[in-house]
Amino acid sequence: MARPREFNEDRVVSAAMETFWRHGYEGTSTRDLCDSTGLGPSSLYNTFGGKRQLYLRALQHYYDTSTAEQVAVLRGPGPAKGRLRAMMLLAVEGEREHEVRDERGCFAINAAIEVAGTDPEVRAAVRRTFDRVEDELCEVVEAGRRAGEIRSTGDARTVARRVQSTYYGLRVLSRVQDDRDVLLATVDGALADL
Repeated sequence: MARPREFNEDRVVSAAMETFWRHGYEGTSTRDLCDSTGLGPSSLYNTFGGKRQLYLRALQHYYDTSTAEQVAVLRGPGPAKGRLRAMMLLAVEGEREHEVRDERGCFAINAAIEVAGTDPEVRAAVRRTFDRVEDELCEVVEAGRRAGEIRSTGDARTVARRVQSTYYGLRVLSRVQDDRDVLLATVDGALADL
């Protein structure tokens, strides 16, 4: 079966990512993917090779888009602590867009919890995302130390991992915490400890 003339692979992968993100890997059926992408089952399998392969492509798309957004914030202008705060606010504000909680959470965290424990390729894809953020955080921590903003002792990578753990914790906590002030206090407390 030929692909429709208006076939756009990026659009299809993005739609599949949204479907996996909303329903999880196990909760997403081939029918769900066909409905969200506009492809028929045979086109979906002929183009992507199956649900798992499309899931891996969705994780790559997340890396290319959402992880790139985090990196852009960390590489942005301003003092190191300001950039760290801006990234953490992505967890607080990004999950509460338009004052409506985004029940999806973080796609990479969801994949880590649901699939990475049993699928080495998914684990590698998630690890790649986490490693990229960690590397960028490490650079910000080092810049903050050079500027005298960050005084935490110990290895810069260890400090970066502590910030990253707080960030990912906020991504999870923001799914259930209704009090924005609690989340902001967590951000401010983590930054004060640096």
